[in-house]
Amino acid sequence: MKTRKALVALAALMLMLTGCGTTEDPAGAAPTGGTGADPVTVTDARGEEVQLDGPAERVVGTEWNVVENLTTLGVQPVGVADIKGYEAWVTAGDLDGTATDIGTRGEPSFDTIASLDPDLIVGTTDLSDTVIQQLEELAPVVVVESADASRQIAQAKDNLQLVAQATGTEAQADEAIAAFDAAVAEGKAALEEAGLTGSRVAFADGWVADGKVSIRPFAEGSLMTDINTELGLVNPWTMEGDPAYGLAATDVEGLTPLDADSFVYITNDADGDFTEQLADNAVWQSLPFVQSGEVHRLADGIWMFGGPASMTQYVEALVSSLTS
Repeated sequence: MKTRKALVALAALMLMLTGCGTTEDPAGAAPTGGTGADPVTVTDARGEEVQLDGPAERVVGTEWNVVENLTTLGVQPVGVADIKGYEAWVTAGDLDGTATDIGTRGEPSFDTIASLDPDLIVGTTDLSDTVIQQLEELAPVVVVESADASRQIAQAKDNLQLVAQATGTEAQADEAIAAFDAAVAEGKAALEEAGLTGSRVAFADGWVADGKVSIRPFAEGSLMTDINTELGLVNPWTMEGDPAYGLAATDVEGLTPLDADSFVYITNDADGDFTEQLADNAVWQSLPFVQSGEVHRLADGIWMFGGPASMTQYVEALVSSLTS
């Protein structure tokens, strides 16, 4: 009698445990990975269809614009290239301290990435085919277009939306893009009210090497110049930029033909302000925008090659600086 009662109790216990979901999933259950949601397929910049078991959660970013986009979408990457550099140059998307540094942006550590067990690696077309192929041996890889001088703003939006598709965060992408569009509309109105529509604004960055100042104009086709155009400003750079980023190269003497109302630049305290080296430079001091006090350094941490979040930062900082 006691044996029969024990068997009944055991059967009841097994039934309760089954109801609590402690037994194995039945055949045909949803795939593991991601959140157990439906599989996801995205087509990346290469035209490759990348299949995921579900929205990616453990994501590695090999480039800073990718990492910025992930954080914009509320996804904290498990691996980031050059974390120290990212935190110095990019403030649009904060890391929470849990990411592992995977090495440099051009040469990530495959061993480190493998140890992170990612379900997605996001890279850019700046990576070589060889590196991308090696990464594909570790996890699915989505490649975004690094830059396109024929459509920088649209490309930046496309990149954010592609990462959002892979991570199931499309709503967050829509919000970030809408915030940028709103900032442009408000900035354009503010510049018009200040009488600055049509102003010739030259954007650049620069650095000092071996005591010599090098300046990098963001020419026609660069992201910053495309944004300036959307704001109703005019690009005064006449030199031609590269086909991907719209960047050119010059020195201080090369600025003498520049017909600009304002000269705007971004640098970083981590690398030093190149204009400080020009305090006693006669050519620099003779430039009209220098003499008129229309040289504007924007805040550190606005990434000049970033996504919609950095682009929004740039619009707000530029308009504030020009109208103050």
